[in-house]
Amino acid sequence: MMSMNLSTPLPLKNSIRRLCHLAVLVSMVMLTACASGPHTDPRDPLEKFNRDMTSFNEAVDDAVLKPVATVYTQTTPYFLRTAVRNFFGNLRDVWSTVNTALQLRVEDTAVNVLRVGFNTLWGFGGVIDLASEMHLYRNPADFGQTLGRWGVPPGPYLVLPIIGPSTLRDTVGMGIEGKGDLVMRLDNVANRNLLHGLRVVETRASLLRTSAVLDDAALDKYTFTREVFLQRRKSIIDAQRNREDDD
Repeated sequence: MMSMNLSTPLPLKNSIRRLCHLAVLVSMVMLTACASGPHTDPRDPLEKFNRDMTSFNEAVDDAVLKPVATVYTQTTPYFLRTAVRNFFGNLRDVWSTVNTALQLRVEDTAVNVLRVGFNTLWGFGGVIDLASEMHLYRNPADFGQTLGRWGVPPGPYLVLPIIGPSTLRDTVGMGIEGKGDLVMRLDNVANRNLLHGLRVVETRASLLRTSAVLDDAALDKYTFTREVFLQRRKSIIDAQRNREDDD
């Protein structure tokens, strides 16, 4: 696709940056008050808390999530798992479209709009990924990435209950995205809980192979996971900035 040279309206850029910095600054003041000792990694001042939360998450995963995801994978036909994965992927594409627009990624936004349109209308609500067959490939984006696009620093590394690795910036982003989660906005409580539970199981099932490799490879799984997560998030945002510089 042709690249486009975009000039950001200065008032819009400044307003977004001020709001984002304010939200992160307030949260950072609250969290750094309980930071660990002076010898911790500066990116991970809450390491003791994070390690405890990691242990909690691993206990929940071993007792509930991993067994359920394993049974789901073994008993659910592949085509049905693919349909479930496509359905939730289509919902994620909706928010990706919002975020690529907020990041002023015009071409990616256009592709995401087409993806959601084709897959929703002709893919039976997204259970069939027709867009990828048409070479309209997914452009994932989240609000934490959007904050990074506008210059908000990641803040300290943070391990969230059940969710796992994050940063303060990404946690703020998830909180904002949660307000627009189409599943959690359903009025019918039973359907909402069913879909949310299915999404959790499908997400965990998609990570079964990755978690097995991690268990075998990492001597200190906590440090390995932290380094991979932080490096990946940084590379995503850096790649976008470099792409804009090239344009």
